[in-house]
Amino acid sequence: MNVIRTEGLTKTYVTGTNEVHALRGVDLTIGTGELVAIMGSSGSGKSTLMNLLGCLDSPTSGGYELDGVRVEGLGKNELAAIRNQKIGFVFQGFNLLPRTTAVENVELPMLYDRSGRKRDPRALAIRSLERVGLGDRLDHQPSELSGGQQQRVAIARALVTEPALVLADEPTGNLDSRTTIEVMALFQELNDSGITIVLVTHETEVAVYAKRIVEVRDGRIVRDVPVKNRRLAATDLQEVAA
Repeated sequence: MNVIRTEGLTKTYVTGTNEVHALRGVDLTIGTGELVAIMGSSGSGKSTLMNLLGCLDSPTSGGYELDGVRVEGLGKNELAAIRNQKIGFVFQGFNLLPRTTAVENVELPMLYDRSGRKRDPRALAIRSLERVGLGDRLDHQPSELSGGQQQRVAIARALVTEPALVLADEPTGNLDSRTTIEVMALFQELNDSGITIVLVTHETEVAVYAKRIVEVRDGRIVRDVPVKNRRLAATDLQEVAA
């Protein structure tokens, strides 16, 4: 089963008489249970690709199927519903509400869920925080948490709706090296439980924890390979602690 399948995906931005071809015909398939790192330098098109995969923007042309749903051509409200129900987002800046507790931050996506599936948002939020090792930090505000703990709250928030896909945009960009390994250990653990994760990063030392690397350059995929000598973050953590 594919979570992501794109065919000839293009994105062109027009400013005045200038056309910027951010994506130039991207074919990409990501199966259930994969952990994929999308890499590329600034201006390569990787951020545009992430925005399209996350249903934050619409392609100029081409097709996109997310968890069995054809996405291209959907309206804003339909895209918002897809984002809420099928995608969990993790961002570099955590994007937590500052004067709100961890459990209230994790409850947020369920406030926008109009499907009626979530009967007890608080219980689900608590379970999600326990899953990322923060069951004892439910009532802490972001200012009372370390950077790594804040990112764990953000990951718990991404997981709480049980999405088909977790999309993480530079999730370790604001973290030190040890905390980066801790967060990647959590991603690997979640992936081992069957969660599909797509990670956008420019750091090779982060991408080596993925199972597969997709490299974007000049709006095209130039490399799509399995990770050789894949690193296990849990093992690296033990070595750091030793």
